[in-house]
Amino acid sequence: MDKKPKRDVTIRLNRIAGQVAGIQRMVEEDRYCVDVLNQIAAVRSALDRLGIQLLSDHVETCVLGHGTETEHECAQPMTREQLLAEVRSVLSNFLK
Repeated sequence: MDKKPKRDVTIRLNRIAGQVAGIQRMVEEDRYCVDVLNQIAAVRSALDRLGIQLLSDHVETCVLGHGTETEHECAQPMTREQLLAEVRSVLSNFLK
């Protein structure tokens, strides 16, 4: 992952961690359930956006960039069919 996308992901993760900590404080303070549920929905949405960003980066660098030496250093050598199967698997797990 390039430095800018990695920095963006780190910023998003820190924001999400702050939201989760806020939910924990809300529960400890015995806040109104609807308010807590709204915050949980916000975290889920933030995680979905992060997942979409990571999936997009993966497709761009590791799938489309496969074999061009621009893919992630951990990317395994795969055939086109294996790459497609990996994307299908990741999408299936992400969309559950």
